[in-house]
Amino acid sequence: MKVLVIIPTYNESKTIKKIVKKIFIIDKEYSILVVDDSSPDGTRKIVEELQSNYRNLFILNRSKKEGLGVAYCSGFKWAIDEGYNKVIQIDADLSHNPNDIPKLLNESSKYDLVIGSRYKSGINVVNWPLSRLFLSYFANVYSRLITGLPIKDSTGGFKCYNIEVLKSINLDKIKSSGYSFQIEMNFITWCKKFKISEIPIIFCDRTVGESKMSKKIIFEAIYMVPFLRLKKFFGSIK
Repeated sequence: MKVLVIIPTYNESKTIKKIVKKIFIIDKEYSILVVDDSSPDGTRKIVEELQSNYRNLFILNRSKKEGLGVAYCSGFKWAIDEGYNKVIQIDADLSHNPNDIPKLLNESSKYDLVIGSRYKSGINVVNWPLSRLFLSYFANVYSRLITGLPIKDSTGGFKCYNIEVLKSINLDKIKSSGYSFQIEMNFITWCKKFKISEIPIIFCDRTVGESKMSKKIIFEAIYMVPFLRLKKFFGSIK
C-alpha cells in the first residue's frame, strides 16, 4: 500500500520541519508531498534541505498563491500520476496530530473517505476563541441542513481518501479555493455513493504562525453550500 501525505503550505517555515519529522517517525515508508504556493518566508528552502535526509519527501512548487483547493487538487493529481493508493490531507501547523494518521488508514480499509472529525463525539477543539468555534460549528450545521450531507465535520481538513475517489472526480471542475473546498469534496464524494466515515480527533489550534481565515473564505463557504445543492438538483455533480 502506497501512502501519500499531502501538506499544503504558505508561510509555514516555523512548523514544516516539525511535522515532516513527526510523520516519518510514525512510518518511514510514508511519502510526503509538500505543495507550496511560493511562500516568501523560506518554507520551500527548508523542505528542500530536508530532502537530503528523507528519500520519500517531495515538494510541488507552485508559482503563486491560489488557495487551499487549488493546492490540494494539484497534489491529488500528482498522487494519481505517481500510483498512490491512499492520500492523507493534513495541515502544516500541527493542529492535526500526525499520530492519528494510522487510525485514518485503518478505517480506510472499510471506507472510501475517512474524516478526522472535531465534532463526531462532542466538540473536541483546543485553544480556539469562542467566536472561531461558533463559526466552525455552525458552518457545519449550515452545510448539513442545506445539502443533506450526513457528516458532522464537513469543513475539517484531516482526511484519508482511497485513490479511486480522487480518480472519479473531475478535479479541474472544483470551484472552491478556501475552506469550502472541504465541503465540496465531501459532497461530491457522497453524491457519487462512496462510503464515508468519521473518527473523532482532538484539534489543537496553531500556536505559531498565522491563520489563513479571511472574510473572503467565509463568504465563499456561505454561497458554495446552496450552489452545491443546486448542482445536485440539476444533476451536474461530476
